[in-house]
Amino acid sequence: MDPDSLHLGSENLRGWLVRLLSTNQEWLRAKVKFFLPDVDLASSSEALDPEQRVILQLGELYTQGMATWQSFIHCMCMELEVPLDLEVPLLSTWGQDDELPRLLETGEKNQPGSQLHHGLKRPYQSCESSPHWKHSRKQRLELAESYLQLLRTSALKHYGDGLPGSGKIYVPPVLQWSRATVPLHAPKGAIMGDPKTEDGSDVSIQDLFNFKTPKSSRVTVLLGKAGMGKTTLARQLCHKWADGHLDHFRALFLFEFRQLNLIPHFLTLPQLLFDLYVRPESGPDAVFHFLEENASQVLLIFDGLDEALQPCSSQETVEPNGSGPAFTLFSSLCRGTLLPGCWVMATSRPGKLPACLPTEAAMVHMWGFDLLRVKQYMNHYFSDQPSQEVALTELLANGRLRSMCMVPALCQVACLCLHHLHSTSLRGQSVAFAPTVTQLYVQMLLTLSPLPAVSLVGLGKVALSGLETGKVIFYDRDIPPPMMVFGATHSLLTSFSIHTSPGHQETGYAFAHLSLQEFFAALYLMTSPTVDKGTLARHVVLNSRWVLRTKVRLGLAEYLSTFLAGLASHTCRPFLSQVAQQDETWVGTRQAAVVQLLRKFAIRKLTGPKVVELCHCVAETQEPELASLTAQSLPYQLLFHNFPLTYTDLAALVSVLEHRATPIHLEFEGCPLEPHSPEALAGCGQVETLSFKSRKCRDTFAEALSRSLPTMGNLKKLGLAGSKITARGISHLVQAVPLCPQLEQISLQDNQLKDQEVLSIVELLPSLPQLQKLDLSHSNFSMSTLFCLVKVAVTCPTVRTLRVTETDLVFFLSRSTETAADRQRAPDLPEKDSQWKDSKRRILALRLQRCQLRVHHVEVLVGLLQEGPWLEEVDLSGNQLEDEGCRLMVEAASHLHITGKLDLSDNELSVDGVSYVLRAVSTCRSLVGLHISLLQKTVVLTFAQEAEEQEGTQERAAFLDNFTFPAAFEPHRGIRLTHCGFQAEHLKKLCNALEGSCLLAHLGHLDFSGNALREEGAVLLAQLLPGLGPLQSLNLSENGVPLDTVFHLTQCLSTLQWVCHLEVSFESQHILLRGDKRGRDKLASGPLPEFSAEVQLSGFHKHCIPRSFCLKKCQLGPPSLTLLFTALEEWQGPLGVELSCKALSDQSLETLLHCLPRLPQLRLLQLSQTGLSLKSPFLLANVVSQCPRVRKVDLRSLHDATLHFRSSEEQEGVCCGFTGCSLSQEHVEPLCRALSKCDDLRQLDLTDNQLGDDGLRCLLGHLSQMPISELLDLSHNSISQEGVLHLLGTLPSCLRAQEASVNLGSTQIFWVRFSKQEAEMTLRLSECSFRPEHISRLASSLSQALQLTELTLTRCCLDLEQLTILLSLLRRPSGFLGLRVEEPWVGGAGVPALLEVCAQASGSVTVISISETQQQLCVQLRFPRQEENPEAVALRSAHCDLVTHHSLLVRQLMETCAQLQQLSLSQVNLCDASDATSLLLQSLLLSLCELKTFRLTSSCVSTQGLTHLASGLGHCHHLEELDFSNNQFGEQAAEVLMGALKGKCRLKTLRLSHLPLGGSTPAMLTRGLSHMSLLQHLCLSQTGNVDNISCCQLPEALRAATSLVKLDLSHIQIGDAGAQHLAAILPGLPRLRKIDLSANGISLAGGLQLAESLTLCGDLEEIRLGCNALGDPTTLTLAQGLPQHLRVLHLQSSRLGPEGALSLGRALDGCPHMEDISLAENKLANGVPRFCKGLPLLRRLDLGSCEIDNQTAKELAASFMLCPALEEILLSWNLLGDEAAAELAQVLPRMGRLRRVDLEKNRITAAGAWLLAKGLAQGSGVHVIRLWNNLVPPAMAQHLQSQEPRLDFTFFDNRTQAT
Repeated sequence: MDPDSLHLGSENLRGWLVRLLSTNQEWLRAKVKFFLPDVDLASSSEALDPEQRVILQLGELYTQGMATWQSFIHCMCMELEVPLDLEVPLLSTWGQDDELPRLLETGEKNQPGSQLHHGLKRPYQSCESSPHWKHSRKQRLELAESYLQLLRTSALKHYGDGLPGSGKIYVPPVLQWSRATVPLHAPKGAIMGDPKTEDGSDVSIQDLFNFKTPKSSRVTVLLGKAGMGKTTLARQLCHKWADGHLDHFRALFLFEFRQLNLIPHFLTLPQLLFDLYVRPESGPDAVFHFLEENASQVLLIFDGLDEALQPCSSQETVEPNGSGPAFTLFSSLCRGTLLPGCWVMATSRPGKLPACLPTEAAMVHMWGFDLLRVKQYMNHYFSDQPSQEVALTELLANGRLRSMCMVPALCQVACLCLHHLHSTSLRGQSVAFAPTVTQLYVQMLLTLSPLPAVSLVGLGKVALSGLETGKVIFYDRDIPPPMMVFGATHSLLTSFSIHTSPGHQETGYAFAHLSLQEFFAALYLMTSPTVDKGTLARHVVLNSRWVLRTKVRLGLAEYLSTFLAGLASHTCRPFLSQVAQQDETWVGTRQAAVVQLLRKFAIRKLTGPKVVELCHCVAETQEPELASLTAQSLPYQLLFHNFPLTYTDLAALVSVLEHRATPIHLEFEGCPLEPHSPEALAGCGQVETLSFKSRKCRDTFAEALSRSLPTMGNLKKLGLAGSKITARGISHLVQAVPLCPQLEQISLQDNQLKDQEVLSIVELLPSLPQLQKLDLSHSNFSMSTLFCLVKVAVTCPTVRTLRVTETDLVFFLSRSTETAADRQRAPDLPEKDSQWKDSKRRILALRLQRCQLRVHHVEVLVGLLQEGPWLEEVDLSGNQLEDEGCRLMVEAASHLHITGKLDLSDNELSVDGVSYVLRAVSTCRSLVGLHISLLQKTVVLTFAQEAEEQEGTQERAAFLDNFTFPAAFEPHRGIRLTHCGFQAEHLKKLCNALEGSCLLAHLGHLDFSGNALREEGAVLLAQLLPGLGPLQSLNLSENGVPLDTVFHLTQCLSTLQWVCHLEVSFESQHILLRGDKRGRDKLASGPLPEFSAEVQLSGFHKHCIPRSFCLKKCQLGPPSLTLLFTALEEWQGPLGVELSCKALSDQSLETLLHCLPRLPQLRLLQLSQTGLSLKSPFLLANVVSQCPRVRKVDLRSLHDATLHFRSSEEQEGVCCGFTGCSLSQEHVEPLCRALSKCDDLRQLDLTDNQLGDDGLRCLLGHLSQMPISELLDLSHNSISQEGVLHLLGTLPSCLRAQEASVNLGSTQIFWVRFSKQEAEMTLRLSECSFRPEHISRLASSLSQALQLTELTLTRCCLDLEQLTILLSLLRRPSGFLGLRVEEPWVGGAGVPALLEVCAQASGSVTVISISETQQQLCVQLRFPRQEENPEAVALRSAHCDLVTHHSLLVRQLMETCAQLQQLSLSQVNLCDASDATSLLLQSLLLSLCELKTFRLTSSCVSTQGLTHLASGLGHCHHLEELDFSNNQFGEQAAEVLMGALKGKCRLKTLRLSHLPLGGSTPAMLTRGLSHMSLLQHLCLSQTGNVDNISCCQLPEALRAATSLVKLDLSHIQIGDAGAQHLAAILPGLPRLRKIDLSANGISLAGGLQLAESLTLCGDLEEIRLGCNALGDPTTLTLAQGLPQHLRVLHLQSSRLGPEGALSLGRALDGCPHMEDISLAENKLANGVPRFCKGLPLLRRLDLGSCEIDNQTAKELAASFMLCPALEEILLSWNLLGDEAAAELAQVLPRMGRLRRVDLEKNRITAAGAWLLAKGLAQGSGVHVIRLWNNLVPPAMAQHLQSQEPRLDFTFFDNRTQAT
């Protein structure tokens, strides 16, 4: 027989055999050799392929006869792994092998043993080598087939139609893939016919199994909320498999974890399959072996994974033959350690899944029904046509019904209720369908008649106990029989068999659905009398759905709170009353408790999941008030992150939002959303922003969203990002979006949109008039589409910006109503500076970055742009235009109307291409900046506005050009060719390109920094510069230019008139030439700030432009300095030179100083950060005499030296400072010798040296040789008490010393101020720590210094005893000496002790002032003491009460203080136990016949003590001043005090502020005032609200005070009546100079009369009327007759308007004496006073909080220039921006006396702050500019303040605190 005749019975069998043996060719070769020992096939089969070789060998075996062939077949089946489905047909085809034993026997006899074992292997088991074993293999297959049929029969029996109940309806739910690591290949045909084909994210039931998936990923998890149909689907799969549909699976097993949880013992896998499911009738081992061999065709379904009881370690697995808990077997099946290759499917509620699931497991979401499925379900449920129509009509009309029917479990209940309602209602009568889920269940129970209340409560008790213990399966013993019968009868309970062990079976019961169990539990909680309110409250909780992070096993009570809320509805009250068998009041109490708990939840800040849970509860209650409270409590931005949401969730949210009055922002990020859930948002008008960010939102989702969008009338922002929407979904959105004209933002980014989808969306732009932003980023589109987008941007009138990058595609638009005037401008600029003259012109910004544009695209792009609008910006950076493309684009720029910038960066421009670009820009007249950097790949052209747009901004632009902006917001002006690698050879070509145009002359700035010009290039450039014309700046930094070349440049540049400043720094390779305008360096490193100030302020009125030369960080020797000064000799005009090097030798310094006379134009020489030797102070001191033009020498720390030179117009005089120069005693004499040659030495500053006491002594000895005329400062020189005493000893000979201050503490102050003539002297000694032995020397020196009139000793360690000694030793021939002592012990010593010290003074005490809080004692002594005549002493003693324990002290005081004229007690405590202090003062006062002033302020004194003082004061008939201000007196004490006023006819000053004027006090005061005809100053401020009578009496009492100069009646609320009475007497006070009526409740009625009266007081100097509602009429009246000597006018917070302020400004203009004006806190707006003549003496102007804007600030700044004496300007809390800051910065240098500017709480940005800093740098004397709470970021504020410390951004005024 030839090989071709070998057919083996069938082609399939032949092919299987050949393929099997092709993989075992070695074995086949051995068998052929065994059966055919004489046949050699090697040579004939060598060239054949493996399959042909196997066919040849099989043919040879077959030709040997049937016996040989059958023997071969049996050997193959025994020795090789032959699949059972191949082995059975092989053996059945050729039957039994009878000759095999014979053949084996022959072989054993004739062949050697080794040959037998080599050719034919013996069977390893005798039983299997027999024909009986072969028969058992066949039988195994038959057993397996029998078991598989048994499985199908069992499935059909248990699951029938796959539904849990008796109905025959099944509609597949919506399924959606959530996660899969491999592509999911769905079969072409779907057996489970879905009602509608879903998109790529939705799947049919058969799509759940991907049969091309590798073995390790055959796990599918079906996720769905309760009621979605997970269990039903699992059973439906069993039914379909049993019907033969799922033909891939030969075996299917379904387990429920709720039953597996009941198994207490360990199981093996066969026990799980056979004992708990279906047991084989026979041969279980063979069946299990079959399942193992065919594992890829086995499906195991585990229902309720979320209910599984997991062991401690969920990752635990078992061995193949091992045992374990049911969950461990599930884990092993998932991980492939058991039944490898099998399919596992699990169902679960969404939550944290166990770790045993492989990461590649496919996740499928089950979303329940959509509307189409609901209709299909109802069509099946209602069989007859009329019922279907009625049900569908109800469905379409009832939104709540649709929402509930989206849940399959509820859909079934709803249909049941609908059927019942329609069957019991009359034809044509409407039915009332339940609006909530709870009421739906109630309606279902109400179909039971009569209502079995006891059974319902009993079932509720069982349900609640199950939920609390985690139990869902019950046994007979758990449920009472009546309840069991009731539940089974009405299908509320289901029964089933439970196998817990082999042979053990029980009947289990469960509620038809878990939600039904929760409903009955809620019903029990609401109706059972055994449940108290506390128990009820514990079950009303909001469960978070973020269980992915918290829990592995979900709780059973998922909807319990929702059902409790639903039962709390008023509608359920009759039902509950009937079930509970209680009245409705009892039920209402429980319902109210639930609602109250929900109210508490409503006002809390909840997470997204809890918000949804709360909305469900609120919707179930049907309480409008609760819904409104919840809706209003929701935040504006409501975020939902990373938890699944269904249609019903969104429907519940919308039902709550309907009660909200304000808009809301909804954002869903990472949330799995039901595909049709957006339909729930239909008609929700409260949503203003709607954003979805999820990969799971696909076409079906977009389609559903499209149906809802047109109904959301207030939606402004729509986001659908990160989804996988295709053309289908986009088509629906494109149809819906035009129906939403109110949309302002649309974001469809990260959707991978293609060309057509992008274009279809962009075409909608004209139909969306309000749209401001369209984001289509992360889309995939072609170049042709890109140009289409550009065309849309050009033609669509609302597009402002188009930004396209590798990832971005964004349109920015303006509203169609605004495009006429929209233009980006700074918010602070005035409208006239930013208004388009052509109101219909729009500006477009086009950014096409990294879009792979090439040269041939430029023509197309330019063609699109030429006919388009004006372009604010064209950004083509990151493309591939190269030289030619850049040239073409630049040439076209002049025709494209670009008003901003053209960016061609990163476009492969070459060195030669730079010249092309320079030639191309020569015609661009609007170009203001060109920046090219080949290293940084930068090519940016900046354009200006056309001439007609610049009319309003030219003046401001010219001003701003004088200032330096930080790099962050500095516009690039001029031509910058930086870091391009240019060498000298390139310069000529570049300069030729520049010379050929007028562009450089127009721009003025040229930057060659960062190139490689070196010496040759620098010299060549110097030769070429004249041909380039005048420039504003030239930057040659980082070009490797040596120092000698710099000197050569310096000499060459002297001929260029435009060069005013040359800055060179060798450390940073910085070389910059600047013109006469200010440079653009940072403030900190700006050159020569002092020189700049002088140039501005010193009065150079000639046409000579000041110049400066700055050379830093280089080595300067004598030759270099000589070359430098030789080069500088050619420079014309005032010159400033700044040099900086690491160290300058003495020889170099001498050379430098020797060259100074050669530079007569030199005004300033600085040696900054330059190390100098100790000899340098003497060299610099000598230069004063060598160069008479030197006016100031300042050397600091031997590192910074400054020499100022005077011009011919400046006064003579020299100031020298050598601070921190380590000068000691030996240096004093040579220094004094050098300085003695100076004729007019004004100041000498030697602070921070090492002079010590000896150096001080030496210096004081040489003072006569150095006639210092102003100041000697020796602070920080380690001077001790000895030095102080030596200074005091020198004072008698220093008659020109005017003031001295010494502090030996940490501040180390020591200075002496001189006058040109002899003068009285003031001395302050602080922290000198005098010891007792110093007191006598101190007293001696003070006694001899006769010119000393004031001495202050502060914390000098003088105790009470030493002070007493000092006062007793002080003796002078004549004159006065004031002594002020400030020591801590003064505050606690007490008044008697301090008076005792004064009693020991050797001179006569004329003044005593005590302040305990300030720890201060002041005494004025008069020398010599005048002895009083004994008769006068006796007379005064007669008036004194000396019967006290202070009698001796009183006698001493009578002697020492006989001439006392002033006694001041401030902040003292006179409330001792026996009023001894007040008695002492009484006695003292009785003896003071010459006392003129008595002050008791801010002190504590009892009423009795005040009585003593009043008694003493009653005998002081010469009193002229009495001050009782700021004391806390009661009305009784005030009356006592009024008694002391009797007879005080000589009183000139009376201060009674804060004195309570109540009771009879006003009348007593009035009587006293009526006799004070000499009164000049009266202060009654803050004495309380006076009554109407006092308002009349008080002014009448002042009629007699014709000498009154100052009247202070502020804060006493005299009102209009008092103002009118006061106005009547004011003209009768001819000497009145100051009046203060602030905060007196005066309105327009009183203000008008008061203003008329004030105009009649011609000598008034101060008027303070602030904090009164005066209004403009009062101001107008006052302005008509302002006193001509007026100095102060305060009208803050007076309700002034623009009209009144303007009239007041006109009246004030030119007032020669005005010093202080306050109009703060008035709404002046554009009515701020403007001055034409100016106010020459005005020092303070307060315009805070006056609504002043930028436009007003311009005129105001001009007025400031007319007030040269201004020291303080307050403009806080206004509307000032950067333009106002620019105006202020311009005037700051011109206001020499200005010290403080307050700009708090305005709108100044960092740019404005920088301008102010530059204004300060020009020489302003301002100490601080307050900028707190402006629009300056903290980091920028910190930077600016570090550069200019006078800018203060802090909340507190640090300088005020320091002061």
